[in-house]
Amino acid sequence: MKFSKYTIIAAILSLFTTIPQASAQTRQTKEEYIDRYKHIAIDHMERYGIPASITMAQGILESDSGNSNLARKSNNHFGIKCKKDWKGERVYHDDDAPNECFRKYDSVEDSYLDHAEFLDNSPRYDSLFAYSATDYKSWARGLKAAGYATAKDYAQRLIRLIEDNKLYLLDQENGSKLYASRNRNEDNIDKEFTAQSSVNTPTTHNGQIDPNQWRVSEQTYQGYSVYTNNRTNMLIARNGDKFSDIAGTFAIPEKLLRKYNEISIKSTADPIAGELIYIERKQAKWNGEESHHVVTQGETLTSIAQLYGIRQRSLANMNKLKMSATLNEGDKLRLK
Repeated sequence: MKFSKYTIIAAILSLFTTIPQASAQTRQTKEEYIDRYKHIAIDHMERYGIPASITMAQGILESDSGNSNLARKSNNHFGIKCKKDWKGERVYHDDDAPNECFRKYDSVEDSYLDHAEFLDNSPRYDSLFAYSATDYKSWARGLKAAGYATAKDYAQRLIRLIEDNKLYLLDQENGSKLYASRNRNEDNIDKEFTAQSSVNTPTTHNGQIDPNQWRVSEQTYQGYSVYTNNRTNMLIARNGDKFSDIAGTFAIPEKLLRKYNEISIKSTADPIAGELIYIERKQAKWNGEESHHVVTQGETLTSIAQLYGIRQRSLANMNKLKMSATLNEGDKLRLK
């Protein structure tokens, strides 16, 4: 079959004019990105204390709203590099230097989870958890100060993204509803806590408690009295209680429940009667009136952290102590 040169030229021009259109159709907008992943950011704020606004702003900035090559090819939405302890898949990408090693994930949800655990487990970010989950400005400046990114204006860029897009609404109680009301374009706004994701914890099946129902000063559920201590939900262990049973009752993975109570996930020990067991992540500081605690005989950093509902590392950092420090009767510890 023969084609005239005009037919060939027309075909080539058509090809070049359709490529940008196809590219434009597949590019995710900032608003689409927020709507798609904000429920994960809110869930991680509940679990780890990282402001949802910060998570979303970092995701937008680091991944170009999910459109960067690193995000598309490797599901890496936070620009996290391999580091020495990374055992997963890796890819190589030019960044601050040529051909740098970056983490590769099976899914975007895995990238979000690794981001939360990266901040939670890295000692250099410990100071950030002393800030409230609504204090996005301090978190942004703290991330820059801790060396998360090399850009000099990194904090300002995060803050601008948060304020321009009103992401700070996500940090508030019922944040998804507030954000949806602001945009007036989100369906099923009553499902913001139960939106399905591979990193979400189911919260409303039969025989399990709905967290939105027990976030009150006290409520009895399946024989447990759930209390609020330092704005964190907890219960008092009974004779014969097991972490696996408590985790199942409150729809929390057992490993996560142990982490909330700062117990090694490798431990097989179960709680003893009368022990305080937190079913949410503890706070970074005490929110009550007392500013100090005077150590009594036999008390440890662990027991005091449980008593006040404070994360042990935060308590140690506030008092410039090592996690393994031995306390003496009469020592005075800061609580905030």
